[in-house]
This record gives sequence, C-alpha cells and structure tokens, in this order.
Amino acid sequence: MKRLPFLLIGIAILSSSTAQQNQIKLPVIVQPGFKKDTFNIKQFGAVADGSTLNTKAINTAIETCSKKGGGVILVPGGFWLTGPIILKNNVNLHINRDAILQFTADKSQYALVEGNWEGVPAFRNQSPISATDAENIAITGTGIVDGNGDAWRAVKKDKLTESQWKKLIASGGILTEDKRTWYPSESSFRGSKAKNPGVISAGVTKEDVEAYKDFLRPNLLVLTRCKKVLLDGITFQNSPAWNLHPLLCENLTVRNVYAKNPWYAQNGDGIDIESCKNVLVENSTFDVGDDGICIKSGRDEEGRKRGVPTQDVIVRNCVVYHAHGGFVIGSEMSGGVKNMFVSNCTFMGTDIGLRFKTARGRGGVVENVYVDNINMKDIVGEAILFDMYYMAKDPVPLAGERREPPVVETLPVTEATPQFRNFILKNIVCDGAEKAIFIRGIPEMHVKDVILKNMVLKAKKGIDCQEATNIIMKDITLNITETNPVTYVLNSDHILLDNIKFNKGSDLFLQAQGSRTTNVTLKNIEVNDAKKKADIGFGAEEKTIIWQ
Repeated sequence: MKRLPFLLIGIAILSSSTAQQNQIKLPVIVQPGFKKDTFNIKQFGAVADGSTLNTKAINTAIETCSKKGGGVILVPGGFWLTGPIILKNNVNLHINRDAILQFTADKSQYALVEGNWEGVPAFRNQSPISATDAENIAITGTGIVDGNGDAWRAVKKDKLTESQWKKLIASGGILTEDKRTWYPSESSFRGSKAKNPGVISAGVTKEDVEAYKDFLRPNLLVLTRCKKVLLDGITFQNSPAWNLHPLLCENLTVRNVYAKNPWYAQNGDGIDIESCKNVLVENSTFDVGDDGICIKSGRDEEGRKRGVPTQDVIVRNCVVYHAHGGFVIGSEMSGGVKNMFVSNCTFMGTDIGLRFKTARGRGGVVENVYVDNINMKDIVGEAILFDMYYMAKDPVPLAGERREPPVVETLPVTEATPQFRNFILKNIVCDGAEKAIFIRGIPEMHVKDVILKNMVLKAKKGIDCQEATNIIMKDITLNITETNPVTYVLNSDHILLDNIKFNKGSDLFLQAQGSRTTNVTLKNIEVNDAKKKADIGFGAEEKTIIWQ
C-alpha cells in the first residue's frame, strides 16, 4: 500500500487541469544571437558546380567569421559539394532555399576521430557537420543538407523491392553469405564481423580500426558540449547514420526542421538528444529509417559513469511519418531522463507511436514525462509502449522473422536496473494500430506511477499490462477487433481501470493472471457489455479484483 498515495495524487491531478498546470513549469530555452556581418562562401573561392570540393573554402569562411566576432556564413543558391564542416563560436551558417550543401561520397575526406556511438565512446568517421565546445551557433535558412548516406549504409534485402535490390547489387559492394544484406565496400563488410567495432577500450588504437573504417558511419550533424544552438528551417537528409545528434548540449532550439531519410536507412534516426539540458523541438517534420524524435543519455556503465541526464525538454507541434517510433525515450538512457513535455504532435504510419524502451543493464531513471494532445494514424505496432525488454531489433518483425518471447526471471536490483516512473499521458487519439497500450516491466522493477487519461484508440488489440505498479487508465475508449480479452493484466498491482469503454459484445473484458497480481480496481465500466466479465487464474485470485 505504500504506493497508494500516487493513485490519490494522480486522481487529483486528473480532476483539475489547473492543478496540473500549476505543478508543471516549462523550462526556458535561451536563444542565440548573431551580428549581421555576412560572409559569402563565394568570396572564399567556393564554386557551385557540384564537382569542386569546397571544404577548404567553407571552413575558411567559418573561421574568418568567428575570429572577427561572428556573423552569417551565406551559402547562396547552387550545388555545393564539400567535405566535413566544423562550426565555430558566434557563426550562423545560413543556407538559401535554392542551395544544396552536398557532402562528398569520398570516404577518404572523413578522418577517423574519437566520438560517441549509441552512448559509448567510439572511433567514428568525422561527421559532415560538427562542433565541439562551441557557443552561440546556428544553421538556418530553407536549403538542403545532404549527407550522401547511401554511400555508407548497409541495406537489408527485406526492406527493398526486388527491382531496387537488383539495382543495388549491380552497383557493386559486398553481399553477406546468406545474400540478405548488402554492404557498400569490403571495408564496411569487415566491420560487420568485428567485435564491438570502433569502441574505445584499453589497448585499442585508431590504427586498429582503420581496416574497417568504412563501417564506422558518421552521424550527419554532431554537436558536442555546445551552448546556445539554433537549427531552423533546414532539410537535413540522407544521413549515413543518425541525422541530428546533439550531445551534452545546453539551450538547444530545433525549429521548422525537416529530417528525411529513406525508410530502409539502418540507424537512420531523425534526432537523438543525448545528455542535453534545456531543449526545444518545435514545428518540425521527421520521415526517417529509425526512431523519429529520440531522447538518450548514454549506454550501460559508460552512461552511468557520465551521469548526465537529458532533462527539461519541450517537444511540440511536430509531425513524424515513417519511423520506428514517433516520440521515443531509450534504450540508451543510463544517465537518466527527466522533465519531458511533449504536446500537439502527429504520428502518421510510424512503427510505434509513443515508445519508451530500456533493458536490464542500462540502469538510469526515466521520470516526469508529460504527454498531451497526440494524434496518430496507421501505427504498425503499438500506439503506446513501455517495454523494459528491448531487444535492439526493429520494433516490427520483417517478413518471415521469428522472435522468441523474453525469458521471465527475477534478478537482484542493482545500479544496472533501469526505472520508468511518473508519466502522465493524456488526450490521445489513434486511428489504427496493432495494439492500443502495452506496458511491460521486469519482475524486480515494475513500470510505476503512470496515468493514461482521455484517449480514443482504434486498434486490433486492446490493453496489455505486465509487471506494473500504480497504473491509472481513465476515460479511454477502445475500438478493437480482437476482444478476447479487451484488457490483460499480469503480475501487476494497484491498477485502476476507470470509465473504459469498449465494443459491445466483446468476448472477455478482463483477463488477470499471475500470483503477484493484486488490487486491480474496475470503476465506471459497463462490464456486462462483454460476454464474460473476467477470467482470473494462473496464480491470480478473485479477491484481487475490486469491482466498483
């Protein structure tokens, strides 16, 4: 009963929108500012013919501008081929609408550098655009930044049509033995066989990874330990790996951005906000090959050692099309995540809508997540997912792919045990999903203290709640096609189902299982609309269900 106060607090919050507003204070994000002095890259010898490599001209312009106190670097209309660009203090890289900033496919132009990959220090190829320890920087305009990602990425056969696959093979590259994955070069293929490729550890040198340099794909934009950053209006597309990766940054604004990748782009995330503080992402569009808007803070022991959470983040008025998840937290969240404010977003055809994922070994606490006013359509998997058994695979199995369910066992709680707690998700509409709501904790650490309020969810399956504590589901309408059962509860406690509406004539409203299932309360529910109200067994007892 020690968790019961959260139920009472949660009900009080739900009963008063004013009370909720009073408890939530949005972070203030400081914007950068720039001098009006303008430096046209043409003045530094840049040529817009699509074949001249303009790396030196553009970087010289940036360095000159920064040394003179800052200003605007103008990329005028034209097709500008370049190698890696490094942003400097007080510089606004402005790309005109009719300009393409095209990064070269010549991998020799990208030096191996010490960076970070999926939350762990690693050697990577230098990113097309980067900045480290910079302050007051921006990329603005309405032009296009293209990372030439097809020159870097491996591609799975199952993600292409037959004609696309034949064309890809004809272009060269290397096939795996099973003929199901294509790599663009021998170097890239060798990296796929390496153990922990690129990861920086004792005794590993840069020379050791040169043999598979091509495998160490760069993120298109990496900003490390930067302050007062603005990305506004640009289309960032065709990234070799992640599209936008701010790491350890503070006061970051991402506005009116379009992050675009082919849907087959492996690790082709839209934006990965890692160990950052005071972030605003608004009025932006994501159509990518992996997670759309993703929050991270390092992986496993390395993330816990860093110990820097991502916190005080506002995401609003964004649209996500193809992606593994619309708004995502994890799975690399070992440094913690807190104070997320997500509102007025639309997810169209994403694999999962709201996706919160982690796994044993991560550690870290994800807490204080507020989601309001989300619209979804044609979600392939779950509309809302909490999963502590993340398997590092695509959320929806490919054709013919078999996946075994996780082995359920109780392990000791350690610093490597992850935690999800204190979520409020409300005002959500979903037209089409495989499953409406899926909550799956682990036996030793339940998903805790979650409020799901005011939702209309059309899906194949209803609610699935496993290994969870203090979950309030209130004012939810389920329009589902598989109604045996409408709701499923396994080894969970203090679950409140209040005013859940569902299809009349459903086979079974509630199936409760597991010896650790207790205090499941049903309130304001027309359970007689189902052919059978409840099926209780496999260790669960009748007395654990409270009918009100």
